[in-house]
Amino acid sequence: QVQPVESGGGLVQAGGSLRLSCAVSGRTFSAYGTAWFRQAPGKEREFVAAISWSGETIYYSDAVKGRFTISRDVAKSPVYLQMNSLNAEDTAVYYCGVSRSALGRLRDGVFEYLGRGTQVTVSS
Repeated sequence: QVQPVESGGGLVQAGGSLRLSCAVSGRTFSAYGTAWFRQAPGKEREFVAAISWSGETIYYSDAVKGRFTISRDVAKSPVYLQMNSLNAEDTAVYYCGVSRSALGRLRDGVFEYLGRGTQVTVSS
């Protein structure tokens, strides 16, 4: 069983930064893309950012472009989400999802495995 595991969430003041990590445990694929999603209270889950297995292809949502950076050092290493200039609208549970399909499918919200999430709360 493939299990993405998120870490790094917490409480931060508006304008601050956090770095989330996603590590995949269990029986892993040979190659997969990784994406971050988030779900705020009362809202649907939304796509945040995605990165390919090689790290060469990256997508961001318009809401976080220029403020968040997704990265991985090498294949199979954890995927990071550096979040800067946080505001109250970024408050949500952040989930890590993985998929062997094209990265665009993750951008569309389609994943094979999803982690349990980590809470990010931005105080204004």
